[in-house]
Amino acid sequence: MRRFFYFLLLIFLSSCGRRGTDNGSRIITVSIAPFKYFVEEIAGDDFMVNVMVPPGANPHVYEPFPEQIIKLSKSEAYISNGYLGFEMTWLDRFYEINKTMKRLSLGDRITTMAPEHHHDGDHAEGADPHYWMSPECALVMASSIKELLCSLNPEQKQKYEDNYKNLVLKIQEVDKHTRELFSGLQGRSFMIFHPNLGYIARDYGLEEISVEYEGKEPSPSRMKELIDRAGKDNLKTIFVQREYDTKNAKAIADEIGADITVIDPLSEDWLKSTTEIIDALYSSLTENSK
Repeated sequence: MRRFFYFLLLIFLSSCGRRGTDNGSRIITVSIAPFKYFVEEIAGDDFMVNVMVPPGANPHVYEPFPEQIIKLSKSEAYISNGYLGFEMTWLDRFYEINKTMKRLSLGDRITTMAPEHHHDGDHAEGADPHYWMSPECALVMASSIKELLCSLNPEQKQKYEDNYKNLVLKIQEVDKHTRELFSGLQGRSFMIFHPNLGYIARDYGLEEISVEYEGKEPSPSRMKELIDRAGKDNLKTIFVQREYDTKNAKAIADEIGADITVIDPLSEDWLKSTTEIIDALYSSLTENSK
């Protein structure tokens, strides 16, 4: 019923064709909150950013609300991830209601990884969509967003170029910090409920062990495997994304005497969140060696 309602809403909005907002603000819509950070770092307040997946929502299965779709209908561009589950369901409909907005799929320039899971009731994801968490991938994302902004507002191209260079310096500092932390920890493993940090693991020589398997909670046999692996690798921390239930992760943590660390990969403050997650990973890996 909810999907049918939204489908009718999309048809209605597509017939309106309004651009801009009542107060004249220019809008860019993005799939997830971390993308908003990159737009605002480069464009400042030149655009209002409409985030489709709000804090606390699961981007694999989320369904948009009418207010977000209304802003989408007025947007000049849509910045997508390219591989998130909800995009597989909704993106073509979004483009149908606003056929003139520019489209940028950030995943197009990323060297992606195969997905470790799919989600029940949703389309299979063609690649692991969590690339935004890696500073290496973030540099590629920043370049793509800068080019889009310059095409949307060429009068401000120099401003965007300057802001982009400043953003690159910030990302490079995180990248340098990450390489320094993990330089002596190559091949070390960490455990996480939902596999959000696979690109960090790939780019910096770590191994991600996911509690969730193919989008499902672990079976009893899988739980035993995880407990055995955690004991073998002396894992003292299990990471859980803020949007997920900690029940199964806590069961493993209790069994092996580990702590639960909640992370927020979908924060609007990409720089702060990513730095905190990397530092937490380092702390967990060094704790494992004790």
